[in-house]
Amino acid sequence: MAQIDEQERARALLEAQAMAEQLFVAAQELVVPGRSERQVSDDVRDLAAQMFGVEKHWHKRIVRAGPNTLAPYAENPPDRLIEADDIVFFDFGPVFEEWEADFGRTYVLGDDPAKLRIRDALPVAWAAGRAHFEANPDITGAELYAYTQEWAREHGFVFGGTIAGHLVGEFPHERIAGDKVTLYITDGNPTPMRGLDPTGRQRHWILEIHLVDAERGFGGFHEELLTL
Repeated sequence: MAQIDEQERARALLEAQAMAEQLFVAAQELVVPGRSERQVSDDVRDLAAQMFGVEKHWHKRIVRAGPNTLAPYAENPPDRLIEADDIVFFDFGPVFEEWEADFGRTYVLGDDPAKLRIRDALPVAWAAGRAHFEANPDITGAELYAYTQEWAREHGFVFGGTIAGHLVGEFPHERIAGDKVTLYITDGNPTPMRGLDPTGRQRHWILEIHLVDAERGFGGFHEELLTL
């Protein structure tokens, strides 16, 4: 990909996210009781191709329902049928014309107040994390991760992920083999998040929130661009 200026990079990343959001709105109709997580995931893949010509995803596609919503990204729980009163979340990383998106949303079937509570808390937690990031110019990945954990505890949840986000950009985005710390919002990352990548470009981050209701045995997920 030819070098482009920061304003153009920001525009492209925001456009990719806007298309991902449109995809997730349309894909909500696919969340139907009796269908499996894998079936829904495959249908979202096909829908992305139909709507936007998406041919690749930069990370594994995730549709999780019920107790599977407790599992963090790295785990691969058994495929499960969606039930009538389930909570379901999506985590997809479509690539739009070589620009990565990473978008996560949670859906609730039925009217279980505990599931609705966690669904509604997710964007609030995400907004709190972004506000904390914006208020602290020198914040590190470890500090923002600690804040997301603290927010979850204060609101009666457990933070379900070992990370709270990561870099995003042109496909494939900056990666260092074996590095599971400095390119992530995670415990033990002492690196300030604001700054330039090795090529001199602005780093852009995804913030992801995985809240868990440990007592009732389910969780929810929400993610999108943090720095734009």
